[in-house]
Amino acid sequence: MHLGKSYRLGEFIIWTRRKIYVLLALGLAPVLLHQLAGLTWLTLPLSVVSLLGTATTFVVGFKNVQTYTRTVEAQKIWMSIVSASRYWGIISRNYAGDAERGAALVQRHLAWLTALRYQLREARVWETVGSRPNAEYRKQYVIPERAESLESALSRYLPAQDIVALMQTDDKAAQLLAMQGQAARGLLEVGAITAAECAELNNRIRELLDLQGQAERIKNFPYPRQYAIINTLFVRSFCVALPFGLTGQFAQLGQDIGGYMQGQMAWLAVPFSVIISWIYTSLEQVGESTENPFEGSANDVPISRLSAMIERDLKQMAGSANLPALPASLIVL
Repeated sequence: MHLGKSYRLGEFIIWTRRKIYVLLALGLAPVLLHQLAGLTWLTLPLSVVSLLGTATTFVVGFKNVQTYTRTVEAQKIWMSIVSASRYWGIISRNYAGDAERGAALVQRHLAWLTALRYQLREARVWETVGSRPNAEYRKQYVIPERAESLESALSRYLPAQDIVALMQTDDKAAQLLAMQGQAARGLLEVGAITAAECAELNNRIRELLDLQGQAERIKNFPYPRQYAIINTLFVRSFCVALPFGLTGQFAQLGQDIGGYMQGQMAWLAVPFSVIISWIYTSLEQVGESTENPFEGSANDVPISRLSAMIERDLKQMAGSANLPALPASLIVL
C-alpha cells in the first residue's frame, strides 16, 4: 500500500512506458500510410470509434469497480482480524490466569498470523506481480514473506518440534488454530479455565477460522477470466481503431487551412491517439494491479504491517518491551 499523497506522474509514466511505446507505433502506422503511402482511404468513421470507445469505457469502468471492491473487502477482512486478535490477547491473559499459559496462547496466535500471511503471499498463475512493469517497480520495496523463510519467521513464536510437525501440513494456518483448540481443551481439563471460558475461546477460534476462509476466497478465486479477456479485447481494439479515426478527422481539417500545415494536420493524430489510448491502457493496468490484494504488489493490503501492529499491541498488553519495528517506507506490505 502506498502511504504517500499520490504516485508521482514521472514514476507512473515509467511504469506504463512499455504500453506507450506500443501506442506510439499504433498511432504512427495509419498516419504514415495516409501521408507517405497515399492510402488516404484507410480511415475509419469517427462515429464508429466513438461507439467503440463508449463501450470500452463501460467495460473498463466495470472491471475497476469490481477490482476495487475486492481490495476493500480484503481490507475489511484484515481489520476484522486486527480486532479479533486484540480481543484474543485480552481473553488469553484474563482467562488463563497464569502468565505463561496466556503467553503460549498469544504466541501461537502470532504464529497463526504469520502462517496466514505467508499463505496469502503465495504466487498464483493469474497474478500480475511478476509482470515486467510490476517486477521492475518491486525493486523499490521488499516483500517480507519473500525475504525470510516461513520456518525462520515461525521460530520467533513456536518451539522447534511444533515447527517441524507444522511444516508437514498443507494448511499451516488452520493447523495452528486446531492447536489452539487443543490448548483450550487442555486448560479446561487441568481446571485452569471454566467451561464457559473454554467455549468463548473456541468461539474466537471459529471466528478466526471464518476470517481466514474469507481471505483465502479472495486469494484463490480471481476476477472472472471471461470478463478479464473481454476487457483486454475491448481496450486493444479501441487502441487500434482510434488512430485510424483520428487520422481521417485531422486530414479533413488540414484541407480547410493554408500555410505550412495544409495537408499535414493528419500528423496531429499521433500525439492525440497516444494520449487518449494511454488513458484507457493505464486504467486497465491499474485495475490489473489492484485485483489481487495479497499478491505482493505496491497496491496490496498491508497484511505484513497489520500483523506487526497486532504483535506490538499484544506484547504491550503483556508488558513486553521487545516490540517489532514498523516499516517507515512509502510502500508498505
